[in-house]
Amino acid sequence: MSTPKLELVSLHKEFADGSVAAVDGIDLTVAAGETVALLGSSGCGKSTTLNMIVGLEEPTSGDIRIDGRSVIGVPPGRRNVGLVFQDYAVFTSMSVRQNLAFGLAVRGIGRGEITRAVGEVAELLGMSDRLDARAKDLGGSELQRVAIGRTLVTKPDILLLDEPLSNLEAAARLAMRKELRRLQKEAGLTIIYVTHDQVEALSLADRIAVMSAGKIRQVERASAICEWPGHIFVASFMGSPPMNLVRGALRHDGTGLRFVSDGFSLALPEHAAIGANDAAGPVILGIRPEAIRLAPASATTLAARVRLVEPRGPDAVVTLDCARQPLKAVVPAHGRPEEGAEVNIAVDPMTLVLFSGRTDLRLPLRGKEAA
Repeated sequence: MSTPKLELVSLHKEFADGSVAAVDGIDLTVAAGETVALLGSSGCGKSTTLNMIVGLEEPTSGDIRIDGRSVIGVPPGRRNVGLVFQDYAVFTSMSVRQNLAFGLAVRGIGRGEITRAVGEVAELLGMSDRLDARAKDLGGSELQRVAIGRTLVTKPDILLLDEPLSNLEAAARLAMRKELRRLQKEAGLTIIYVTHDQVEALSLADRIAVMSAGKIRQVERASAICEWPGHIFVASFMGSPPMNLVRGALRHDGTGLRFVSDGFSLALPEHAAIGANDAAGPVILGIRPEAIRLAPASATTLAARVRLVEPRGPDAVVTLDCARQPLKAVVPAHGRPEEGAEVNIAVDPMTLVLFSGRTDLRLPLRGKEAA
């Protein structure tokens, strides 16, 4: 088994004499050439984690290993980790060429080697024809490419990107996401990408680590994390709109397990089997808005009233009152119901997700993906 490019082991960072835990015991392993997104809202600890990896902050406890070797106590300049901030950090008085060469020049690299390295990075970034342009004359996405290029030219083992697209407008963000995906493929970089933007994380990362309150709640493949959240916070955070969460209990109805909450009731899959201890305690049912569909009335549908309809292009988000439970559903725009309408909804039991009300962790349903 190959050595991971980066390992975070029980990493802690405390401030205010230990009363504030900005990072609270996280573990993360990143393979060479992999892109992992640290995703979470402001204050969750993701930028502090990045600062510890690069060496701007020292952890209170735990370890950081690059290629199997601890870098605790190693100065930032000797870790060979590149960091790109959201504010570009480009010298506007210099040309693109001078900006790209700056990091190598201060290291005493020879002129010929600098010229070669700058040319390679400029070609990779698609900026060979802009080398003599002044940075002050560049647009936002070009400035961000220069900022990334200044880091790439030093050939870092790991590239850290801290909200790199947050200052760009929508069209420029989309274009820059395409550029970053191309760079990933062509340069084979190991990237840690910090963002609060789910679209960026889902479109750029191989895996996503969702953080809250200084903890990593789940690390999962980008393609699976929305469908099978492993923690109640992840379920409430991922998706637009996020998963519907209903608190209740489990009951045996003679044919299998059923979730109940006041007048709301849904049968779990026929093969569902929950441990006796979990089945006896409080549970939380997760229903993805995309898994709720409008259907003709039948023995398996639920009656609901439409409270709100929010069109958003090709689809619409519909807020339903179903047995006093508010549910959000995503339906095609052309078939959306009117506000106040009485409708019937169907939910595929195989799409349901169940969480423990005690631990907030997903409960495995036999035959489905384990928690």
